[in-house]
Amino acid sequence: MLKQTVRYSFLLLLAGCFFSLRAAGSVHTGEPRKVTLLPAEQRKFDYFFYEGLKLKNAGKYDAAFDVFSHCLTIDSTASAVLYELSNFYEQLERPDRAIDLLKRAVANSQDNFTYKIALASISRDLEMYTEAAEEYEALIKENPGKPELNYYLADVYTRQGEVMKAIAAYDALEESMGMNKAITLQKYKLYASLEQADKAFDEIRKLADKFPRESRYRILMGDLYLEKNDTVQAKSCYDRAHEIDPSDPYYIVSMANYYEHTGDKEGAENQIRSALVNPKLDVETKVGILSRYIMKLQQTQNGTESANALFETLLEQHPNETKLNLMYGSLLQLQNKKDEARFQFQLVTESEPENKDAWQQLLNVALKSEDLSEIIRICNRCIELFPDSPEFYFYLGIAYYQQDKYEEALDAYRRGIKVIDPENRDLLSDFYGQTGDNYYQMKQLDKAYEAYDEALKYNEKNVVVLNNYSYFLATNGGDLKKAERMSAQCIKLEPDNATYLDTYAWIFFKQGNYSLAKIYIQTAMAKDGEKSGEIIEHYVDILYKTGEKEKALEQWIKAKELKSESATLDKKIEQQTYIEEVPAE
Repeated sequence: MLKQTVRYSFLLLLAGCFFSLRAAGSVHTGEPRKVTLLPAEQRKFDYFFYEGLKLKNAGKYDAAFDVFSHCLTIDSTASAVLYELSNFYEQLERPDRAIDLLKRAVANSQDNFTYKIALASISRDLEMYTEAAEEYEALIKENPGKPELNYYLADVYTRQGEVMKAIAAYDALEESMGMNKAITLQKYKLYASLEQADKAFDEIRKLADKFPRESRYRILMGDLYLEKNDTVQAKSCYDRAHEIDPSDPYYIVSMANYYEHTGDKEGAENQIRSALVNPKLDVETKVGILSRYIMKLQQTQNGTESANALFETLLEQHPNETKLNLMYGSLLQLQNKKDEARFQFQLVTESEPENKDAWQQLLNVALKSEDLSEIIRICNRCIELFPDSPEFYFYLGIAYYQQDKYEEALDAYRRGIKVIDPENRDLLSDFYGQTGDNYYQMKQLDKAYEAYDEALKYNEKNVVVLNNYSYFLATNGGDLKKAERMSAQCIKLEPDNATYLDTYAWIFFKQGNYSLAKIYIQTAMAKDGEKSGEIIEHYVDILYKTGEKEKALEQWIKAKELKSESATLDKKIEQQTYIEEVPAE
């Protein structure tokens, strides 16, 4: 069922720009046409058009779509129909078709504001910023009484990276509407992004002068002074902000940052701690203060450890606020304190077993620690609690795979596939790819290849599957042409990946094309391949086949030092000759 698409513009609504059906381009507006209908045809067209509108308004979108499409067979130049259908195609995620229909609507009704603003809007949404800017510029010229259009033009220029043009558009908007907090703050941010500190400061000063009872502008001024290392002026601004609103959380964070800047770490911690123990502040405000303080510490490249004691203080006051445990656990993870982070997440999972975020965080710690038993425990528990969440089946399968428990891994993937949304083709592809890897380890090549084929049906660009599939075909006497095609796709998708370059070289080696094999294996070695025993061994095998036998022996020894898993490596070193590996049965 299609959902109704309604395109309203916030600023246009504020300006009272509502359009009737006639103004929106109905068939009776007198708009220019390339098709002239006979009276009977016009009546037929009008009947179906209004029928389409009624169906759409009644929520019968499939039927409305069909009726509007029929209207277009009667009059292919009717802008109103083109506009309606473009909305449907946009909802169907067919933006190419939607924009084509809107362009035709504009071409056939060049004075219609609604069609033009819709075209500009969809161009902006599709990141066609040059086209969107052109549309908005034309609309501004044609509609001098709608200065709010400069807001959208400024947004497009900002996204496009044309910062000075964006500022000019905001200036035009400000000139027509008068000074506005939101506009001035946007200009401040843009000047700051250009590192034009003086102009950024001027914008904040304007706000501080116009709104003298609002503390945040004084705080922003103080922050800018602090960036210039003018601690005297910064402190003066902060003091003024404190007089206006002593409980402003931004003031507390900025003062803590001021103390950090001046080397007074104790003062910074005391500033935050005084806020955290303040009974007048609710827990949400305290969390916000602590969050902003941590962000400041990260931005100034100071260590975040000073925030740990503050978290402990806050947790003592609010022991049942699990969001604090989650935040603290995340911070501890950033500090690589895995055990402490695990403890915080564990507390939440015990008190709120249904808190999925806590379980995911706990799983993340286990994954980073490569604690396979813990991964299995967490995933099995989460599958009980959240049976429709495929990620837990996925990581359960990986953990079993790492333990060589391939049947258990396959069972996890089979169950996971059943709960994956059929529209999530990439995830289905990953599950089938993992299934193939397990079958391969079980030496069931036919089932492995069948699973890989299934994975590629869902995502033909699944680079991991393409690489594994092609490598296993080459290693086990499979279809080398198919392997070459898939491996070439890997190189196209990730040309600097040493593993994929190695696979491509190995396929050429198996084909007897040693010259090409040498080119790609040397590239693989240059792309960090020297850290892989397997890649080095392939490199040496290729060197041997191209006549560089002495160099090959040296590199075989190096491959052994890097713990290559080749079954023939020791024999190669002992016999000083290349030995073909026996393919899997």
